Amino acid sequence: MALLKTTPVEKLIENGFLSPASDALKDLMIELAVESVLAKGEVLFEQDDPGETLYAIASGALEFSLLSSDGRKLSLDVMREGAIFGEIALFDPGPRTATVTATEPSSVWGIKNTDVLSALRIRPELGVDMIQLAGRRMRWMGQQLQDQVFLPLPIRLAQKILYLAGGNGTAEDTVKLSQSELAEFVGATRESVSKTLAVWKRDGIIDLGRGTLRILKKENLKKIAASKTI
Repeated sequence: MALLKTTPVEKLIENGFLSPASDALKDLMIELAVESVLAKGEVLFEQDDPGETLYAIASGALEFSLLSSDGRKLSLDVMREGAIFGEIALFDPGPRTATVTATEPSSVWGIKNTDVLSALRIRPELGVDMIQLAGRRMRWMGQQLQDQVFLPLPIRLAQKILYLAGGNGTAEDTVKLSQSELAEFVGATRESVSKTLAVWKRDGIIDLGRGTLRILKKENLKKIAASKTI
């Protein structure tokens, strides 16, 4: 690890999804990580492509999108430096659930499932570390799913708007999504999302345009996002 302390991948591993791993497993992941450089508009992988690689973003921004049943592109998220994605593929390779495209020049580091398995055959003692790492991630994902199911809609919606406004590459405090797309994000109907946004607009918390939402009172929205109940 000492020889690689100046590389971006070590910083990503020390602060991201792999941070709870043992030092030995971190060393292995750093050794196996391979950099990919993407130009603006370049696709890292397409929805339904076979996937076996965990990725960490070292620089730039990546858009996650999918095609709806009627062929429309739905933008799900934009991730930036420090974000990690594709972790399930590291443990269980399978079809990608979204298309990932660079919205600006970007650099990502990838760790392949096949490379990890080959290394574990040589160092089987690290297998326990991998199982523990997978367990931690499954618990985290379970909590995210629980929040999605049980948190009231206004809280989920406020959290998602703040998240998207913080890293979507648009003007500060602006989200360029339709109300239907926001509804997709939070697992709700368009009608219920529209009613909530209408209340917030009336209260001066947000402003709405055609396919655009602008935050006017961020502190108010943060209070809603941090609430336990509405």
